[in-house]
Amino acid sequence: MHWVPDTQTDDLMSLILLNKPFGVLCQFTDKDERSTLADYVSTPGVYPAGRLDRDSEGLLVLTDDGVFQARLSQPGRCWKSYWVQVEGEMTQGAIERLTTGVTIRQRRTRPCRVAAVPPPAVGEREPPVRLRRHIPTSWLELELREGRNRQIRKMTAAVGNPTLRLIRFGVGPFRLDGLAPGETREISNREAWRLLDRYRP
Repeated sequence: MHWVPDTQTDDLMSLILLNKPFGVLCQFTDKDERSTLADYVSTPGVYPAGRLDRDSEGLLVLTDDGVFQARLSQPGRCWKSYWVQVEGEMTQGAIERLTTGVTIRQRRTRPCRVAAVPPPAVGEREPPVRLRRHIPTSWLELELREGRNRQIRKMTAAVGNPTLRLIRFGVGPFRLDGLAPGETREISNREAWRLLDRYRP
């Protein structure tokens, strides 16, 4: 069933795309006064549709529409796309293991999409990634449709390539599209639902 916008409420929903910087908590308050989403998003009433760990970067979708959030976050519906910098040379065998699934705490991860890629044009992280001399790094583009706790980091560690940097660049039909760290972009209700309705995983 396709969503049909209500012209009377079409502009009520706020959908915000944020490029979350490294070190920012995926919440709006923190008793220890660490950096939170409140440092970058001032729109009242929005909340993340999915989370990113404090030490991960990239695309965060925030909305004030519970129905939209539930549909976007529905298990297995949307691919989430990441650039992953790992320690060591990523072999084809390791890529195949990630693709078919690895076992983490007696549970096997679902099949996903993985490919070795050149370093993406994302600039240096602040603070910079700590690299070990004489040990190369590799970049992957990884897409998955589940979101277990610190899943990607556990997956790459399981194949012998610890994650050094993790950047999400896509959630379903939504992309970073040039947003610098800390920048936001707002999408209208009508456009957000149109993109989600036309998305085919």
